[in-house]
Amino acid sequence: MKIKLPLFLLLLCAMPSMSILAEPVDAEQRISVDIRRTTYIVNDIDNSLKLYRDALGLKVIYDQMINSPMENGETRKRRLVLMQANDTFIGALGLLQYIYPEKPQRQEKFDEPVPGDPIVVMNVSDLDTRWQAVAVSPKVNVIEAPHLVEYPRAGGGKIAVMVSMIRDPDGYWIEINQLLDAPAKASD
Repeated sequence: MKIKLPLFLLLLCAMPSMSILAEPVDAEQRISVDIRRTTYIVNDIDNSLKLYRDALGLKVIYDQMINSPMENGETRKRRLVLMQANDTFIGALGLLQYIYPEKPQRQEKFDEPVPGDPIVVMNVSDLDTRWQAVAVSPKVNVIEAPHLVEYPRAGGGKIAVMVSMIRDPDGYWIEINQLLDAPAKASD
């Protein structure tokens, strides 16, 4: 027999602090690898910042021009912006723009992710209030507006998640979710 909870009760249960949802691995279970950062090669950092900094709220922790000599005597110029969410060591997002020489834009585009396409999943605790700013960010392509998806747990039960999918201004697939239940564990 399935018990249906009122929506407000479900939302109340889904509002634990982010520190509870994102706990570090116990010391005895840690491995020697952390995924520190994902870096996107972008055409226009300022345009990308309107999505990642302004709409999603990531904090810029580094913004520098990087110059290095090229074999032909010219200077390679790149701008690197690093942003973080709630952790100061892992999960950072980098944006790298080649100022000189410019890099060509990848030409193939598919209607759904294919092998070789990364999908970055971001969890936000306030998808309902952030979504409008995300959807109207310059050159963002909304693939799926937020909708409820229930993922199965191994021992029975479900993990309720509001799921949305966009392509950012440079074509990267971004899934922006809000967990409505406790996150999956190794036992799931």
